[in-house]
Amino acid sequence: MDSFFKLTERGTTPRTEMMAGLATFLTMAYIVVVNPGMMVAAGIDPGAAFVATCLAAAIGSALMAFLANYPIALAPGMGLNAYFAFAVVGGMGISWQVALGAVFLSGIIFFLVSLAGFREWLINSIPFSLKLGIAAGIGLFLGLIGLKGMGLVVDNPATLVALGPLHSVQTLLSCLGFLLMAGLVARRVTGGIVIGIAITALLGVPLGLTQFQGVFSMPPSLAPTFLQMDIRGALSLGLVGIVFTFFIVDLLDNAGTLIATTHRAGLMKKDGSVPRLGRALMADSGGAMIGAVLGTSTTVSYIESAAGVQAGGRTGLTALTVAVLFLLTLFLAPLATSIPGFATAPALVLVACLMTQGLRDLAWDDTTEYLPAIVTAISMPFTFSIATGIGLGFITYVLVKIIAGRAKQVHGAVWLLAVLCVIKFWLGS
Repeated sequence: MDSFFKLTERGTTPRTEMMAGLATFLTMAYIVVVNPGMMVAAGIDPGAAFVATCLAAAIGSALMAFLANYPIALAPGMGLNAYFAFAVVGGMGISWQVALGAVFLSGIIFFLVSLAGFREWLINSIPFSLKLGIAAGIGLFLGLIGLKGMGLVVDNPATLVALGPLHSVQTLLSCLGFLLMAGLVARRVTGGIVIGIAITALLGVPLGLTQFQGVFSMPPSLAPTFLQMDIRGALSLGLVGIVFTFFIVDLLDNAGTLIATTHRAGLMKKDGSVPRLGRALMADSGGAMIGAVLGTSTTVSYIESAAGVQAGGRTGLTALTVAVLFLLTLFLAPLATSIPGFATAPALVLVACLMTQGLRDLAWDDTTEYLPAIVTAISMPFTFSIATGIGLGFITYVLVKIIAGRAKQVHGAVWLLAVLCVIKFWLGS
């Protein structure tokens, strides 16, 4: 173990790594409740969605452990699961089988890009400001879904959206749950989100709003979703934009997490490069493809891995510990599937708040940088489309730079992406 994971070389021990893995798992365990809810909204069987979520997280984390030896865990990504369920399946009327096919194809593209030097060129070409805008926009998109799930936001024919009925017991419990989660996170309580979800659900028991089905059981069947992705349907011309969106968001999300986590763990080189970046991205792309095969949306590296790094995690043994814990979670299906939506919706809003923190790093004294980023961020929730937000962001960035007389600052890849987005909007697909 010491030889393979280089424990002594990185100044750590098996006990430290395993405790770090437990810390990471507790901070991201909410995904086994939240993600199945998203998949169910897309029409996927709840039991199969739960198993797919746990297995995707376990296999993805194990890949990161063995391929890259990083203390980074993987699971179906927040934001991308909402895009999958509400924008692609719900908004465009595409079947979940075809949507899974799009996820699988984006994983293949990601894998091919990870084998070539093209990945660094693409990652480095996208302006830092747009990366921040995309991350924040996904957060706002997620926040809108969470607020709707809490009952705080409802549709209104006159004003598009309006405040929901605050006298609703579910809404009041959701608000209480959000405040509880926020307080626990502020106090740096490990697993604060999970604790908040559990307490909110328990408060609904005496009111008849939470119906627990038990705690332990054998895992539900994966048959309803296993190998059900429709790759042929996803190859149609009209879905090119969807595949591209899954790919670009997956690439940016993983790159950002890898950079932030390796820097915090002291694993980044002095020149700012990330060792074994190719292997790490291969683990991510492999996780995305495996997730689609199992029946869930794109699997990504989790920024919650920083909790494990903070606890001393420095090697892949941390990620492997997370993988084992997700496998054990498979036997908690009755408990996980009993958690009602009003208990998980506040978690979406809290994660949304955390994802928008990056906007503070924008160059607020440069209009050509912060303005396109804000356009990107606000376009996602208001058009209810991550893809549209990304497209409008790239186009705005290029046009603002041109009008400001600073076209030379636009990287060639950004020009290409902006043109492709214009074509996409023009064709209306």
